[in-house]
Amino acid sequence: MTAQPEAMPNENPAVFVLDLDKPVPEAARGAVLALGNFDGVHRGHAELARAAKRLASEHGTKAAAFTFEPHPRSVFRPQEPVFRLTPPQLKAELLAEIGLSQTMVLPFDMATAAIDAARFVDDLLIGRLGAAGLVCGYDFHFGKGRTGSPEMLQAHGLALGLPVVVVPPFSWQGEAVSSTLIRTALEEGDVARAAAFLGRPWFVRGLVVHGDKRGRDLGYPTANMQLPRDCRLRHGIYAVRMKIDGIWHDGVASFGRRPTFDDGAPRLETFVFDFSGDLYGKRVDVAFVDWLRGEAKFDTLEALIAQMDADSRKARDVLGRTPRFLP
Repeated sequence: MTAQPEAMPNENPAVFVLDLDKPVPEAARGAVLALGNFDGVHRGHAELARAAKRLASEHGTKAAAFTFEPHPRSVFRPQEPVFRLTPPQLKAELLAEIGLSQTMVLPFDMATAAIDAARFVDDLLIGRLGAAGLVCGYDFHFGKGRTGSPEMLQAHGLALGLPVVVVPPFSWQGEAVSSTLIRTALEEGDVARAAAFLGRPWFVRGLVVHGDKRGRDLGYPTANMQLPRDCRLRHGIYAVRMKIDGIWHDGVASFGRRPTFDDGAPRLETFVFDFSGDLYGKRVDVAFVDWLRGEAKFDTLEALIAQMDADSRKARDVLGRTPRFLP
Protein backbone atom coordinates (compact mmCIF):
# COMPACT_ATOMS: atom_id res chain seq x y z
CA MET A 1 0.00 0.00 0.00
CA THR A 2 1.57 3.30 -1.10
CA ALA A 3 0.18 6.87 -1.05
CA GLN A 4 1.24 9.89 -3.06
CA PRO A 5 1.06 13.50 -1.83
CA GLU A 6 -1.89 15.36 -3.22
CA ALA A 7 -1.98 18.62 -5.15
CA MET A 8 -4.27 21.46 -4.16
CA PRO A 9 -7.41 21.42 -6.31
CA ASN A 10 -8.16 24.78 -7.97
CA GLU A 11 -11.88 24.05 -7.84
CA ASN A 12 -11.87 24.59 -4.06
CA PRO A 13 -13.97 27.78 -3.72
CA ALA A 14 -12.05 28.92 -0.64
CA VAL A 15 -8.71 28.86 -2.49
CA PHE A 16 -7.80 31.44 -5.13
CA VAL A 17 -4.66 30.73 -7.14
CA LEU A 18 -3.65 34.16 -8.40
CA ASP A 19 -2.59 34.82 -11.99
CA LEU A 20 -0.83 38.17 -12.39
CA ASP A 21 -2.01 38.30 -16.01
CA LYS A 22 -5.71 37.87 -15.20
CA PRO A 23 -8.27 39.81 -13.15
CA VAL A 24 -8.83 38.69 -9.57
CA PRO A 25 -12.30 37.20 -8.92
CA GLU A 26 -14.53 39.66 -7.11
CA ALA A 27 -15.07 37.12 -4.33
CA ALA A 28 -11.35 37.34 -3.52
CA ARG A 29 -11.33 41.12 -3.08
CA GLY A 30 -11.80 43.33 -0.06
CA ALA A 31 -10.46 41.15 2.74
CA VAL A 32 -8.02 41.86 5.53
CA LEU A 33 -5.02 39.81 4.43
CA ALA A 34 -2.81 37.84 6.81
CA LEU A 35 0.53 37.49 5.02
CA GLY A 36 2.95 34.59 5.38
CA ASN A 37 4.15 31.15 4.31
CA PHE A 38 2.01 29.50 7.02
CA ASP A 39 3.84 26.16 6.82
CA GLY A 40 2.45 24.05 9.63
CA VAL A 41 -0.32 26.52 10.56
CA HIS A 42 0.99 26.58 14.13
CA ARG A 43 0.14 28.56 17.27
CA GLY A 44 2.02 31.62 16.00
CA HIS A 45 -0.02 31.57 12.79
CA ALA A 46 -3.18 31.36 14.89
CA GLU A 47 -2.13 34.67 16.49
CA LEU A 48 -1.93 36.22 13.00
CA ALA A 49 -5.40 34.87 12.25
CA ARG A 50 -6.79 36.35 15.46
CA ALA A 51 -5.30 39.76 14.64
CA ALA A 52 -6.67 39.59 11.08
CA LYS A 53 -10.14 38.64 12.31
CA ARG A 54 -10.17 41.50 14.82
CA LEU A 55 -9.19 43.99 12.13
CA ALA A 56 -11.68 42.51 9.66
CA SER A 57 -14.46 42.81 12.26
CA GLU A 58 -13.59 46.47 12.80
CA HIS A 59 -13.91 47.11 9.06
CA GLY A 60 -16.94 44.93 8.45
CA THR A 61 -15.20 42.50 6.12
CA LYS A 62 -13.65 39.02 6.04
CA ALA A 63 -10.17 37.80 6.98
CA ALA A 64 -8.14 35.81 4.46
CA ALA A 65 -4.67 34.33 4.16
CA PHE A 66 -2.18 35.39 1.51
CA THR A 67 0.56 32.85 0.91
CA PHE A 68 3.04 31.50 -1.64
CA GLU A 69 3.45 28.15 -3.39
CA PRO A 70 5.89 26.55 -3.61
CA HIS A 71 7.71 27.58 -0.47
CA PRO A 72 10.08 30.41 -1.49
CA ARG A 73 13.08 28.62 0.01
CA SER A 74 12.63 25.77 -2.48
CA VAL A 75 12.92 28.32 -5.30
CA PHE A 76 15.95 30.14 -3.91
CA ARG A 77 17.72 26.94 -2.78
CA PRO A 78 16.38 24.05 -4.88
CA GLN A 79 19.33 21.89 -3.85
CA GLU A 80 18.06 22.00 -0.25
CA PRO A 81 14.44 20.73 -0.28
CA VAL A 82 12.27 22.25 2.44
CA PHE A 83 10.72 19.77 4.86
CA ARG A 84 7.12 20.89 4.33
CA LEU A 85 4.96 20.51 7.42
CA THR A 86 1.72 20.93 5.47
CA PRO A 87 1.17 20.44 1.73
CA PRO A 88 -0.96 23.11 0.00
CA GLN A 89 -4.42 21.61 0.42
CA LEU A 90 -3.90 20.79 4.09
CA LYS A 91 -2.54 24.27 4.66
CA ALA A 92 -5.70 25.83 3.21
CA GLU A 93 -7.92 23.54 5.31
CA LEU A 94 -6.06 24.35 8.51
CA LEU A 95 -6.10 28.09 7.75
CA ALA A 96 -9.87 27.87 7.40
CA GLU A 97 -10.05 26.11 10.77
CA ILE A 98 -8.30 29.04 12.49
CA GLY A 99 -10.67 31.54 10.90
CA LEU A 100 -9.05 32.49 7.58
CA SER A 101 -11.90 31.31 5.38
CA GLN A 102 -10.16 32.17 2.12
CA THR A 103 -6.60 31.49 1.00
CA MET A 104 -4.98 33.56 -1.75
CA VAL A 105 -2.08 31.65 -3.29
CA LEU A 106 0.55 33.46 -5.34
CA PRO A 107 2.63 31.04 -7.45
CA PHE A 108 6.23 31.74 -6.49
CA ASP A 109 9.15 31.70 -8.92
CA MET A 110 12.16 33.92 -9.65
CA ALA A 111 9.95 36.37 -11.56
CA THR A 112 7.71 36.74 -8.52
CA ALA A 113 10.78 37.18 -6.33
CA ALA A 114 11.94 40.05 -8.55
CA ILE A 115 8.81 42.17 -8.02
CA ASP A 116 9.63 45.43 -6.24
CA ALA A 117 8.24 45.45 -2.69
CA ALA A 118 6.30 48.71 -3.10
CA ARG A 119 4.83 47.51 -6.40
CA PHE A 120 3.92 44.23 -4.73
CA VAL A 121 1.84 46.11 -2.18
CA ASP A 122 0.37 48.77 -4.50
CA ASP A 123 -0.40 46.64 -7.55
CA LEU A 124 -1.21 43.27 -6.04
CA LEU A 125 -2.32 43.56 -2.43
CA ILE A 126 -4.15 46.85 -2.79
CA GLY A 127 -4.79 47.21 -6.52
CA ARG A 128 -5.84 43.69 -7.48
CA LEU A 129 -6.97 42.25 -4.16
CA GLY A 130 -8.41 45.47 -2.73
CA ALA A 131 -7.02 44.66 0.71
CA ALA A 132 -8.93 46.33 3.54
CA GLY A 133 -5.94 45.86 5.83
CA LEU A 134 -2.75 43.85 6.22
CA VAL A 135 -1.44 41.66 9.05
CA CYS A 136 2.03 40.09 9.16
CA GLY A 137 4.51 38.63 11.58
CA TYR A 138 7.45 40.55 12.97
CA ASP A 139 9.87 38.69 10.66
CA PHE A 140 7.90 38.75 7.39
CA HIS A 141 9.92 39.83 4.34
CA PHE A 142 9.00 39.96 0.68
CA GLY A 143 9.75 41.58 -2.66
CA LYS A 144 12.94 42.04 -4.62
CA GLY A 145 15.96 41.60 -2.38
CA ARG A 146 13.56 40.95 0.53
CA THR A 147 13.32 44.72 0.97
CA GLY A 148 9.68 44.47 1.96
CA SER A 149 9.47 44.34 5.75
CA PRO A 150 6.95 44.92 8.54
CA GLU A 151 8.35 48.43 9.00
CA MET A 152 8.00 49.16 5.28
CA LEU A 153 4.41 47.87 5.31
CA GLN A 154 3.50 50.05 8.28
CA ALA A 155 5.03 53.17 6.72
CA HIS A 156 3.45 52.45 3.34
CA GLY A 157 0.09 51.72 4.93
CA LEU A 158 0.20 54.92 6.97
CA ALA A 159 0.81 56.97 3.82
CA LEU A 160 -2.12 55.28 2.06
CA GLY A 161 -4.51 55.16 5.00
CA LEU A 162 -4.35 51.36 5.02
CA PRO A 163 -4.31 49.70 8.47
CA VAL A 164 -1.32 47.41 9.03
CA VAL A 165 -0.87 45.22 12.10
CA VAL A 166 2.47 43.59 12.93
CA VAL A 167 2.21 40.60 15.27
CA PRO A 168 5.14 40.18 17.68
CA PRO A 169 6.83 36.82 18.37
CA PHE A 170 4.46 34.34 19.99
CA SER A 171 5.96 32.17 22.72
CA TRP A 172 4.72 28.83 24.02
CA GLN A 173 6.34 27.03 26.92
CA GLY A 174 8.99 29.73 27.00
CA GLU A 175 10.04 29.46 23.32
CA ALA A 176 9.15 31.51 20.26
CA VAL A 177 7.01 29.30 18.02
CA SER A 178 8.28 28.81 14.48
CA SER A 179 8.04 26.32 11.64
CA THR A 180 11.80 25.73 11.97
CA LEU A 181 11.43 24.75 15.63
CA ILE A 182 8.68 22.28 14.72
CA ARG A 183 10.69 20.78 11.85
CA THR A 184 13.60 20.24 14.22
CA ALA A 185 11.36 18.46 16.74
CA LEU A 186 10.04 16.12 14.03
CA GLU A 187 13.56 15.41 12.75
CA GLU A 188 14.39 14.32 16.31
CA GLY A 189 11.26 12.15 16.50
CA ASP A 190 9.83 14.35 19.25
CA VAL A 191 6.31 14.46 17.82
CA ALA A 192 4.84 15.36 21.24
CA ARG A 193 6.97 18.51 21.33
CA ALA A 194 5.98 19.34 17.75
CA ALA A 195 2.32 18.95 18.71
CA ALA A 196 2.74 21.35 21.62
CA PHE A 197 3.91 24.13 19.29
CA LEU A 198 1.48 23.28 16.52
CA GLY A 199 -1.46 23.23 18.92
CA ARG A 200 -2.47 19.78 17.59
CA PRO A 201 -0.67 16.60 16.52
CA TRP A 202 1.31 16.74 13.29
CA PHE A 203 -0.40 14.63 10.64
CA VAL A 204 0.04 13.44 7.07
CA ARG A 205 -2.51 12.50 4.42
CA GLY A 206 -2.44 9.97 1.61
CA LEU A 207 -4.27 7.31 -0.34
CA VAL A 208 -3.90 3.71 0.80
CA VAL A 209 -3.05 1.25 -1.99
CA HIS A 210 -1.86 -2.33 -2.24
CA GLY A 211 1.64 -3.23 -1.10
CA ASP A 212 3.66 -6.39 -0.46
CA LYS A 213 1.27 -7.58 2.32
CA ARG A 214 4.22 -8.72 4.47
CA GLY A 215 2.59 -7.27 7.59
CA ARG A 216 -0.48 -9.42 7.07
CA ASP A 217 1.71 -12.53 7.12
CA LEU A 218 3.15 -11.36 10.45
CA GLY A 219 -0.30 -10.79 11.96
CA TYR A 220 0.00 -7.01 11.56
CA PRO A 221 -1.72 -5.90 8.32
CA THR A 222 -0.65 -2.33 7.62
CA ALA A 223 -1.87 0.61 5.59
CA ASN A 224 1.20 1.89 3.76
CA MET A 225 1.88 5.44 2.59
CA GLN A 226 4.77 7.03 0.75
CA LEU A 227 5.47 10.37 2.42
CA PRO A 228 6.89 13.27 0.38
CA ARG A 229 10.59 13.02 -0.43
CA ASP A 230 11.32 16.15 1.59
CA CYS A 231 9.94 14.54 4.78
CA ARG A 232 12.65 14.35 7.42
CA LEU A 233 10.65 12.77 10.22
CA ARG A 234 12.98 10.58 12.27
CA HIS A 235 12.77 6.91 11.36
CA GLY A 236 11.20 4.85 14.09
CA ILE A 237 8.03 3.53 15.70
CA TYR A 238 5.21 5.85 16.77
CA ALA A 239 1.89 5.76 18.60
CA VAL A 240 -0.53 7.22 16.07
CA ARG A 241 -4.16 7.77 15.25
CA MET A 242 -5.58 7.27 11.78
CA LYS A 243 -8.62 9.18 10.54
CA ILE A 244 -10.83 6.87 8.46
CA ASP A 245 -14.11 8.22 7.07
CA GLY A 246 -14.04 11.05 9.60
CA ILE A 247 -13.34 8.88 12.66
CA TRP A 248 -10.02 8.62 14.50
CA HIS A 249 -8.72 5.11 15.28
CA ASP A 250 -5.77 4.20 17.50
CA GLY A 251 -2.76 2.46 16.03
CA VAL A 252 0.98 2.01 15.85
CA ALA A 253 3.14 3.00 12.88
CA SER A 254 6.62 2.47 11.54
CA PHE A 255 8.32 5.10 9.41
CA GLY A 256 11.57 4.00 7.86
CA ARG A 257 13.40 1.64 5.52
CA ARG A 258 12.42 -1.76 6.99
CA PRO A 259 16.00 -2.91 7.76
CA THR A 260 14.87 -6.44 8.67
CA PHE A 261 13.59 -6.95 5.11
CA ASP A 262 14.68 -4.67 2.24
CA ASP A 263 16.21 -1.43 3.57
CA GLY A 264 14.24 0.32 0.81
CA ALA A 265 12.83 3.79 0.36
CA PRO A 266 11.26 5.29 3.52
CA ARG A 267 7.64 4.26 3.96
CA LEU A 268 4.95 4.83 6.58
CA GLU A 269 3.26 1.58 7.64
CA THR A 270 0.34 1.87 10.05
CA PHE A 271 -1.37 -0.94 11.93
CA VAL A 272 -4.83 0.17 13.07
CA PHE A 273 -6.00 -1.49 16.28
CA ASP A 274 -9.29 -3.39 16.30
CA PHE A 275 -10.13 -2.51 12.69
CA SER A 276 -11.07 -4.98 9.98
CA GLY A 277 -12.41 -2.76 7.18
CA ASP A 278 -10.93 -2.40 3.70
CA LEU A 279 -8.67 0.67 3.53
CA TYR A 280 -7.45 0.28 -0.05
CA GLY A 281 -8.21 3.39 -2.08
CA LYS A 282 -9.21 5.46 0.95
CA ARG A 283 -7.75 8.84 1.72
CA VAL A 284 -6.64 8.79 5.35
CA ASP A 285 -4.89 11.06 7.84
CA VAL A 286 -2.24 9.71 10.19
CA ALA A 287 -1.56 11.83 13.29
CA PHE A 288 1.65 11.23 15.26
CA VAL A 289 1.03 11.18 19.00
CA ASP A 290 4.26 9.92 20.58
CA TRP A 291 7.65 8.37 19.84
CA LEU A 292 8.11 4.76 20.97
CA ARG A 293 11.56 3.67 19.75
CA GLY A 294 14.04 3.85 16.92
CA GLU A 295 14.08 1.62 13.86
CA ALA A 296 15.94 -1.66 14.37
CA LYS A 297 16.96 -4.79 12.47
CA PHE A 298 15.91 -8.18 13.88
CA ASP A 299 17.67 -11.49 13.27
CA THR A 300 14.47 -13.55 13.26
CA LEU A 301 10.81 -13.00 12.46
CA GLU A 302 9.95 -14.28 15.93
CA ALA A 303 12.02 -11.52 17.51
CA LEU A 304 10.40 -8.94 15.23
CA ILE A 305 6.88 -10.13 16.09
CA ALA A 306 7.67 -10.10 19.82
CA GLN A 307 8.86 -6.48 19.49
CA MET A 308 5.76 -5.55 17.46
CA ASP A 309 3.62 -7.03 20.23
CA ALA A 310 5.48 -4.89 22.77
CA ASP A 311 5.17 -1.78 20.56
CA SER A 312 1.42 -2.31 20.25
CA ARG A 313 1.00 -2.65 24.01
CA LYS A 314 2.99 0.52 24.60
CA ALA A 315 1.08 2.42 21.91
CA ARG A 316 -2.26 1.34 23.39
CA ASP A 317 -1.10 2.56 26.79
CA VAL A 318 0.04 5.94 25.43
CA LEU A 319 -3.11 6.45 23.38
CA GLY A 320 -5.31 5.37 26.28
CA ARG A 321 -3.93 8.36 28.20
CA THR A 322 -4.27 10.76 25.23
CA PRO A 323 -7.50 12.79 24.85
CA ARG A 324 -9.64 11.92 21.86
CA PHE A 325 -9.21 14.05 18.73
CA LEU A 326 -12.03 16.08 17.27
CA PRO A 327 -13.16 14.93 13.81
